[in-house]
Amino acid sequence: MSFAVTSVYAAVLALMYVLLAAFVVRQRMKYKVGLGDKNQPQLLKAIRIHGNFAEYVPFLLVLLALLEARGFELWQLHLIGGLTLAGRVLHMLGLLKTSGTSIYRLVGMILTLAALIIAALLLLVG
Repeated sequence: MSFAVTSVYAAVLALMYVLLAAFVVRQRMKYKVGLGDKNQPQLLKAIRIHGNFAEYVPFLLVLLALLEARGFELWQLHLIGGLTLAGRVLHMLGLLKTSGTSIYRLVGMILTLAALIIAALLLLVG
């Protein structure tokens, strides 16, 4: 089994993860903060964007790989992968624009949670 679909989403999301990590490093260097956020709002924002990504993406990739291993349809795999990718991009854009609420963050989380729910239901009933 090659996990071709999961591999594509894992690769794209891994690159995004590296960019988010670099954003955190850049903010740490800018504010000269080695650990924590020293009450620097921009650093805290970068840490949370990266952290939120790290909290959701690995689990979603596991679910995607399980769906692919079980032979689910290509469109179903791309639905989960696409929702995950779009959700994470929108969430990131929303937090980059503002630390407060935003439509991008809201839609990003809805798409991310939809990917989790749909993947779980597919695995349970499929």
